[in-house]
Amino acid sequence: MLNHDELVDIYRGNRDRRVLSVYLDGKATDFAERNAWRRRLEQALVEARGAVNGEPEEASAFEKAQKAVEGALAEYSNFLPDRGWVGFATADGMIHSGAVRVPMPDLIRWENGIRVAPYVRALKQERMVVTVLVDSRRARIFEYVGGELTEPENLNAETFLGDLTDINQSKRPTGHSGMRGQTGTDAAQKFLGVGSERMMKKLAERVVERVGTDGHLVVGGTPEAVAQARDHLPDGLATRTIEWSSLRVEMPEAEVREAVEAAASKLNQAHQERHLSEVIDLARSGGKGALGADPVLKALRESRVDTLFLTRGFIRANPEYADHMVGTAFEQHAEVEELSFEGAERLDTAGEGVAARLRYTI
Repeated sequence: MLNHDELVDIYRGNRDRRVLSVYLDGKATDFAERNAWRRRLEQALVEARGAVNGEPEEASAFEKAQKAVEGALAEYSNFLPDRGWVGFATADGMIHSGAVRVPMPDLIRWENGIRVAPYVRALKQERMVVTVLVDSRRARIFEYVGGELTEPENLNAETFLGDLTDINQSKRPTGHSGMRGQTGTDAAQKFLGVGSERMMKKLAERVVERVGTDGHLVVGGTPEAVAQARDHLPDGLATRTIEWSSLRVEMPEAEVREAVEAAASKLNQAHQERHLSEVIDLARSGGKGALGADPVLKALRESRVDTLFLTRGFIRANPEYADHMVGTAFEQHAEVEELSFEGAERLDTAGEGVAARLRYTI
């Protein structure tokens, strides 16, 4: 899956070439509909062929690009992988093809440059999501980015205990703990508590390193351990952290992935709504914000946009206009975010589905 910089490079490198852009919805689960995407593809290709201007050279270029796309899809005899598939092709072959883990619209275009706006919804997946599953004795650390889930590290409380005989413990065989007033069970619990506390401190260090300055954090496990882990995290992470009750330490990776994707979506919505609120306030106070299609387009023409916000509804209703805006934003190395749910509803009402954070005002 492409990240922001890779998508920008493809856009900028092919802006003057005839490109066949293919977006396919891969969400079908009914086995009877396993090849429905292929029928939709064939119909859309017939319609896209209508955009060919009739010149033999362009017709030949389209046919070559179509064959490249069909070749890239040949390995899928039934369902498409994941939730969507995207491919960009020219007469020289595929520029890019691959599955994405977010739903995509069925859309095929033959035009100068790639059709870029629909891909924006996939870019949210490049934000790092660190997930911690923790109890008093163990912590599992996962990273989710670009649709891929990995488990790079595990921590265990016992490894932080060191030599337990150094803690005033008798070295002679005995039925007692070696500590006045304590049973062996009491001492063992104390040692485990020491190990757990040390593990939590190390866990906080690891999380801060991995989550960085703009990543998100998901925490799950036993309530006591989750509370203890959060107590060790810096306050600055609070707005980027969510507790997810369904997560537990002994959990198969497939279930972890499902929970992490749901939690990441929730975190991303909250992130977008915070930033949108800031932009709306800035725009209404005459600061570094623009609200509405005309002010945003003016800012894009003046290369003042830092982050462009578009709603899914705006992109769907104005595909050409939205693609022009996204392409112009990419030309000036701006970030682009597609809003959905509550944030999209708010922006549709307040700004016609379009807003921007600006680099400077004039």
